[in-house]
Amino acid sequence: MENKPLGNIDYKAFEGKWYSLYSIPTLMDKNWKQTTETYTLAQDEHFDVLTTYHKNGKPEEHTVTSKLFFSEDKPGGDMKAQFLWPFKIGYWIIEIANDYSYVVVGHPDEKYLFIMAREPKMEAELLVDIIENCREKGYDVSELVSQEHF
Repeated sequence: MENKPLGNIDYKAFEGKWYSLYSIPTLMDKNWKQTTETYTLAQDEHFDVLTTYHKNGKPEEHTVTSKLFFSEDKPGGDMKAQFLWPFKIGYWIIEIANDYSYVVVGHPDEKYLFIMAREPKMEAELLVDIIENCREKGYDVSELVSQEHF
């Protein structure tokens, strides 16, 4: 399987709250747990993103805002996330459920991976299939960590 972004994403269906269930974290989020991301479509140009998380399971909730940009000339899952202006990082939607109940976000260099769902849990069989698909696309799935949603 090739690691590449999906070609056609319904941005309206993608909008809303996602629970990050498992990830190969970035340097920024490596100590985050119980992470959620809420995507709000802004002027059909980008998503405003509100991320909530707990540091290593502590009770205080933290938030961070970012933007997720998509391109008019290549609609779909090839996007760029921006946490700090002007820097943007690759954000590829590499798998998504037909009903938008889960999404897998990857990276052009297989560095990061996020398995997110609309609920704070996922059927074990589905999760095993998703992880296997990611392994076949070149991701080091041994690096996946749980976000510990309870």
